[in-house]
Amino acid sequence: MELHGKNIIAGRTVEIGGNTFQAFDPASGKSIEPRFESATADQVDLALVAAESAFHEYRRLSPERRASFLEKIVDEILALGDELIERANVETALPKDRLLGERGRTVNQLRMFADLIREGSWVDARIDRAIPDRQPLPKPDIRRMLIPIGPVAVFGASNFPLAFSVAGGDTASALAAGCPVVVKAHPAHPGTSELVARAIVKAVAEAEMPAGVFSMLYDAGHEAGVRLVKHPLTRAVGFTGSLRGGRALFDAAASRPDPIPVYAEMGSVNPVFILPGALRERAEAIAEGLKNSITLGVGQFCTNPGLAVGLLDENFARFADKLGGLIAGAQPGTMLYPGILQGYEAGVKRLGDLEGLQTTRSRIEPDAAKTEARPTVFSTNARTFARHHELSEEVFGPSTVVVSCNSREEIEQIARDLEGHLTVTIHGTADDLRDYDWLVSILENKAGRLIFNGYPTGVEVCASMHHGGPYPATTDSRSTSVGTAAIHRFARPVCYQNFPQESLPVELRNVNQRGGWRLVDNQMTKEDC
Repeated sequence: MELHGKNIIAGRTVEIGGNTFQAFDPASGKSIEPRFESATADQVDLALVAAESAFHEYRRLSPERRASFLEKIVDEILALGDELIERANVETALPKDRLLGERGRTVNQLRMFADLIREGSWVDARIDRAIPDRQPLPKPDIRRMLIPIGPVAVFGASNFPLAFSVAGGDTASALAAGCPVVVKAHPAHPGTSELVARAIVKAVAEAEMPAGVFSMLYDAGHEAGVRLVKHPLTRAVGFTGSLRGGRALFDAAASRPDPIPVYAEMGSVNPVFILPGALRERAEAIAEGLKNSITLGVGQFCTNPGLAVGLLDENFARFADKLGGLIAGAQPGTMLYPGILQGYEAGVKRLGDLEGLQTTRSRIEPDAAKTEARPTVFSTNARTFARHHELSEEVFGPSTVVVSCNSREEIEQIARDLEGHLTVTIHGTADDLRDYDWLVSILENKAGRLIFNGYPTGVEVCASMHHGGPYPATTDSRSTSVGTAAIHRFARPVCYQNFPQESLPVELRNVNQRGGWRLVDNQMTKEDC
């Protein structure tokens, strides 16, 4: 398929002849054809007007129609075959096996949401029937459910060109909820984005959806993204990226005359606490696993472990020495694009210049012709860690900070001083968990996911997954960007009082036509009422 590099609005390619940019091959250091056109203010407006027009039809379609549409997107993405994997590999330098797995995750997410909306219970239907003879006042008939919020702006992520991009979890959950989507493609993989966008457009036509239900815009800078957030027809935003980028969009949304929610997944250090019993039993194995987690994907995961904390003794020293040796021998890896490498190197230098740290970097020199990063580990003590706040800030890439503590009190202080994170990991034994039960209690308030005897990289896509956390990990710790609960970001509750049956949404009528679970007079049931 020949790429055209044009913005795609409501099923049509739109030419403007304005500013253009090219993709970059991080493995060769060369630009890639074709050129891609940055969207103008008029194109942003055109996409959102089309989305708003489509919303009024799309939200009223049956769950079966929307589910079939999501499954048609799956078919069209898979029909792209090797071409999609080849282009993504060239634009990101991510291994093809990794990209094949990511494509599988992408289509499985779409299938998961198709199943979710077919079953129907996600709308959280609640029915309290009238009691007209209640004293001293009659009780009215009150019924409540979730409805779609409206057009959603989705920002593609650099580090997941498929699963968190054009047809990723934000797009899948928004479309499932009944919301049209306008995607701002990430400039690091515009060709990959175009291929997926054209698959969605084809699915829109074949499933006979309103054309404005999907659009995709390009921009190498930030103007189109800010316009999307500030446009009066945008009702919510999904974003995965840096703290600076997410906060800028959050502030833009808050400055609107009518503020809207921004569900931004941003920075996270993902601390790892290694307790004495675990160190005594398997210090070297923990070091090996942590090294693999740090360097996986060249550290370009939002769950990359950037901090390891433990009580100083001979076992912790054994762990730290083993980790340092593994990092020293680790291969440099190609990062996604030059800007990420520059940010990583700046972060490593910033930490390396601090007093009281020992720095260990990979001994293997990176290839200067590629965007290669050297894995790095910094070692320090709790007192030094407490003096330098930047040690608790994310350095996006294959690095971590190892902190040795002289007492349980120092471990507790580090835990209490943590900001919000996506994950916190604890390595320990059953006895450790009993001895450090206070630590678990503290960490529950610091992260959205607690992991025991594992590693944070790798996020299972399932109903019980929560991929979010207190600020600055996300802008709303109550929401998740992974799993079926992600759909709730793009819906809002509406209550109907004393409505006649024929005027109620199908999900709230006495006859349970959809067959989902409902709360009827405070009892969960699938029965009619």
